[in-house]
Amino acid sequence: MTATRPGPRTPVWAELQAHAERLAAVPVSELFERDPKRFERFSREQAGLLMDLSRQRLDEIALAKLCQLADAVGLRERIDAMWRGEHINSTEDRAVLHVALRQPPGAAIGGADIEKLVAAERARMLAFAQGVRGGSIRGSAGEAFRLVVNIGIGGSDLGPAMAVQALHAFTAGTPRCEFVSNIDGCHLAEVLESADPATTLFIVSSKTFTTLETLTNARTARAWLAGRIGEAAVPQHFAAVSVNSAAMDTFGVHPQHRFQMWDWVGGRYSLWSSIGVSLAIAVGERHFLDFLGGGHEMDEHFRTTPWQDNLPVLMGLTGVWNVNFMSLPTLAVLPYDDSLRRFPAYLQQLQMESNGKSVMLDGQPVECQTAAVIWGEPGNNGQHSFFQLLHQGTPRAALEFLLPARSSCGNQPQQNLAIASCLAQAEALTNGQSAETVGAELGRQGLPPAQIEALVAHKVDPGSRPSTLVLFARLDPATLGKLVALYEHSVFTQSVVWGINAFDQWGVELGKRLTEQLTPAVRDPGGGHPAPTAVTKLLGTVDRWRRGAP
Repeated sequence: MTATRPGPRTPVWAELQAHAERLAAVPVSELFERDPKRFERFSREQAGLLMDLSRQRLDEIALAKLCQLADAVGLRERIDAMWRGEHINSTEDRAVLHVALRQPPGAAIGGADIEKLVAAERARMLAFAQGVRGGSIRGSAGEAFRLVVNIGIGGSDLGPAMAVQALHAFTAGTPRCEFVSNIDGCHLAEVLESADPATTLFIVSSKTFTTLETLTNARTARAWLAGRIGEAAVPQHFAAVSVNSAAMDTFGVHPQHRFQMWDWVGGRYSLWSSIGVSLAIAVGERHFLDFLGGGHEMDEHFRTTPWQDNLPVLMGLTGVWNVNFMSLPTLAVLPYDDSLRRFPAYLQQLQMESNGKSVMLDGQPVECQTAAVIWGEPGNNGQHSFFQLLHQGTPRAALEFLLPARSSCGNQPQQNLAIASCLAQAEALTNGQSAETVGAELGRQGLPPAQIEALVAHKVDPGSRPSTLVLFARLDPATLGKLVALYEHSVFTQSVVWGINAFDQWGVELGKRLTEQLTPAVRDPGGGHPAPTAVTKLLGTVDRWRRGAP
């Protein structure tokens, strides 16, 4: 595969900088005034989604140059290489084939052997999920499971936890699913507080079955279960997604309730695999397949559609524009559906773990900023917390609104209010309000001139806060699949522009290694275990307070 030329090394990069300087002096409201058909020119309805880019600080010339940038960095070649199963994760010498996980029969993504492997494992996982849902797979006392606890962290937690929450409307009459990840044990204790061990199933999600947080929680859950209904009951109450058969044997995972992972799927891209078994239990086989189908539809759109109409590419290129040319280092993701309240957290891992890199594929330092800082909350909640900063604060952010037309819970009158709120905020952040407008409004309220003069500066809203709005009919399994795949491919698009590897995560390894080194000193501060001086001093206070000493 020919090496790509990262964005700053292409001639079009300098042209984009010139266009950015030109557009930085033009309020977005003026772009609308210049072009009455701006919405039509900057919105795209594809694959069941409508993406509105009209509020971005872009014009047709700049957008065309961004599409030229995609060509210049070899995006088409990189997409084709992914689909062929080439080892585009170069630092780990691995293929990147999460797109193969959602392929339908006959697609042969990654080759015929990969297709057969995926289909067989999917069938096993879905049969297990249906057995748990329908009650044919039961606990040691012969009772159906009423609680499923997924124990994982990172990609083994954020994806399925987000998806089960998002698709809550499709989970009626099924076992309740909980997701435990943090190592401090508090959430696990909360979940187990009211749990019945006879009707509780644990799913341990860890490729290696050695992840510290996951294994710690799994051992605590095992001890809780064995202490209440006996050691012999353990296999009937534990399933796992892992490749470590020996560790699962030792732990006591049921031999028929083990599911496969592959090294060509990164954790943050693994929801589509058996890591999604808890989602399959929650929503059932038909809805899980709809979820996969939505993802595959977006895959095909990404793979075949010209850049000018390609939603993931346009989203990714707009992100590059905002980060590198508009000097907007953060991105607020704002879903106007509370079912998507975990979506920003999911995107934090997807985007920042993927593209939070400072070296390029050739090992040289990056030549531009990579990756926005992702944050966000459901929209109306955010309006009453951090939107003040978005409107008038000195730190500036790019924005992405996610908006369903129909209610996820059958309450359309309240969803109509959410829609109005979303559109109002998008307009306010775009247009703002000038000193003249503020002064006229205060004058109509009958305020004296001196008071008006004192208040005007405080009420001026500069506007031109760039935003993208993604509209969809309803948050159903297929739509969620499209949204997740949309963001996956936009992240990949950005990584190609920046010349980085979106599929490794070496930065998280150092902290893991240091945790292993420091754990003995934390457990026994007086035992002479090696630790840095600053840590040793802190541990003295930790130990004193653990023992209840003043």
